[in-house]
Amino acid sequence: MHGPASPGWLLVAVCAAAGAYCLLRMRSTVEEQRRAAGGEALMGFGMAAMAVPAAAFSPPTWAWPGYAAVFGAAALRALWAARTNAHHLHHLVGASAMVYMAVVMAATPGHHAGHGGSGGVPLVTGVLLLYFTGFVLLAGVRLMPGAATAGGGSVGWGDRPELARACRLSMGIAMVAMLITL
Repeated sequence: MHGPASPGWLLVAVCAAAGAYCLLRMRSTVEEQRRAAGGEALMGFGMAAMAVPAAAFSPPTWAWPGYAAVFGAAALRALWAARTNAHHLHHLVGASAMVYMAVVMAATPGHHAGHGGSGGVPLVTGVLLLYFTGFVLLAGVRLMPGAATAGGGSVGWGDRPELARACRLSMGIAMVAMLITL
């Protein structure tokens, strides 16, 4: 995306780490958690790829339509999955935001390298910023320590709900950063 290289690389690292953790969550014994983790892993790695600073790598012109196609397919899958679980509506919004950013970047090829001008439709960008800012605030509140849960069984890395929430929070913050720099 746009902006200085150091924050861009930090964004790449955070998104890639979130994607990697989501891959670990796909090993869960709970089917719905595996399904959600797959979409979140795609989102994390896709965000990492889109966040690579333009000074380090300027993607070819076909990359942006490719991103739009991949995340368009992910949005359709999330829409289909939302029939049974409302959590997938968030995946739908996230994938749609990625399609929107890819389309904006494809429409303004000099914008990525030049870091100038306004990208996207301000109303759409503003609505997405409001949504993800609200999501980040809500996810942050959900991470606050609550009452201790009963049962002292050992829980695997893929089944720790607080880590899944932290992963979603970090990707939400990354999405806000990417939308701001659009």
